[in-house]
Amino acid sequence: MRELLGAELTSRGYEPILESSPERVLESVRQDAVDVVVTDLKMEGIDGVELCDRIVAAHPEVPVVVLTAHGSVDAAVAALRVRAFDFLTKPPDFDELTSVIERAAHQGRLVEEIEGLDEEAGGAASRGFEGLIGASRPMRDLVHLVGRVADLDTAVLVRGESGTGKELVARALHQRSRRRSGPFVALNCAAIPENLLEAELFGHVKGAFTDARTSREGLFERARGGTIFLDEIAELHIALQPKLLRALQEKSIRPIGSNSEIEVDVRVVTATNTDLASAVEQNRFRADLFYRLDVIQIVVPPLRERGRDVLLLAQHFLEQSARGMGRDVVGLTASCAARLMAYTWPGNVRELANVMERAVALTRTTRLMTEDLPDHVREARPVPRGALEQVAEEELVSLEEIERRYIRRVMAATGGNKTLAAQILGVDRRTLYRKEIKDAQIKDAQIRRTS
Repeated sequence: MRELLGAELTSRGYEPILESSPERVLESVRQDAVDVVVTDLKMEGIDGVELCDRIVAAHPEVPVVVLTAHGSVDAAVAALRVRAFDFLTKPPDFDELTSVIERAAHQGRLVEEIEGLDEEAGGAASRGFEGLIGASRPMRDLVHLVGRVADLDTAVLVRGESGTGKELVARALHQRSRRRSGPFVALNCAAIPENLLEAELFGHVKGAFTDARTSREGLFERARGGTIFLDEIAELHIALQPKLLRALQEKSIRPIGSNSEIEVDVRVVTATNTDLASAVEQNRFRADLFYRLDVIQIVVPPLRERGRDVLLLAQHFLEQSARGMGRDVVGLTASCAARLMAYTWPGNVRELANVMERAVALTRTTRLMTEDLPDHVREARPVPRGALEQVAEEELVSLEEIERRYIRRVMAATGGNKTLAAQILGVDRRTLYRKEIKDAQIKDAQIRRTS
C-alpha cells in the first residue's frame, strides 16, 4: 500500500518520502524535510494516533492525514482528538487523497505564517508607512506612490471602497510632506447638513445670519500651512462646488457675510468611494472642479485583493484590542486564519477591525478560534478545488448548491454522524442542522414541482 501510494503521488508531481518506521518519520519532521505526513493508523509500537499527537505537539505546522482500514467513527474521532488534519479509509480514492493533501499543505503554510505573525505584525506596525500596514503588491505600489507625491502641493483624489483606509492615505500624505508641522483638518462632506456646510468650510462673520453672535473661522483657515481632507467629496452639494473651485483656484476664501477675501495656504486632499467621472457625466458634479481635484489620483485596494495582508492586519488589530481590554490574547489558530482568508470582506479593513475587536472580547482562549468569529465570517469557505469541474457544463449551479452537495458527501462519508461531520466541515452542529433542514426543504420543493 505504501509503495502504491508513493507511485501514484509521484505521478501527480509530489515527492513522497516512504518510511516504514514511525521513529524515522519523526526524525524527518524534525529535520524539516516534509510538508504533510500521511500515516497508517494501526502500526506496531507507535500507532497513528500517537504519531499524530507527537508531530502536532512539536511541529504544529506539519499537518497529519490518517489512513485507516478500520473505518469506524471511534477511529476517526480518536484521530481528530489529537488534531489530525483529516482521516481517510483504505484504500483511499486518489483524487480525494490529493485534494486532502493540497488542503493540508495550504493549512501548513498558514500555520507557518501565523507563527511569524506576532513579530511580522509588530514590525509592520513599527515600520508601517504612517499607519499603512501591508506587504502585498497592491499595498507596496500604494506606499510607493504616496511617497512620490507626498511632498508636492498638488491636489490628490483618493479613491477606494468604504472602509479601505482612505483617510489613512490622506494622513500619510500629510505626514510625509513639508506641511507635516501644520494642522491636518478632516471633514466628511456627507456628515454636515447642506445649510451648515458652507459656514463649516469657509467660516462666517458676526451677524451673517441668525444666531451668528460671533465670528467663526472655517476649516480652510484652521488648516493654514497644513492639509485639509474632504472625505466623500461626491456628496458636496452642487451649489457649494463653485465656491470650493474658487478657493482652489484663487487660494483664498470669503467667509459668509464678509466683503473681503482671506488668503489660505492649504493643500487639498479629497476622497470618494464613487466614480466622480460618472457623476460629472450625470451632471451631479462639476467637470471643472473634478479636473481641479483629480490632478493626482490614488486608488486604495480593497482588502479582498490584498492576500495575506488580511492576517497581518488581523494580528495588528488583535494586539491592539487585547491591549485596550487588558486581555491575554496573543494570536490566531490555523482554522481561524483560514476563515479570515476565505471571507471576502465587503466592509474592508474597517470590518476586519470590528470583527477582531469582537473576537478578542468574546474569546475564552489565548488564540482566537473559528468559534470566536461571527457566523457570516465563520461559515465563509472557498469553493473546493475542482468542484465546478465536476459539474457538467450544461448543469452549472450556484455556490449554495455546491455547498449542499459537499455537505451530503461528508455526511455520507461519516455515516450520518453529525458531530464528526461538523468537525470536518468546520462548523458547529447547530449550523449543520440548519443547513440540513434547508436542504430538505429545497428537496421537498423540487419534488412538489416535478409531481
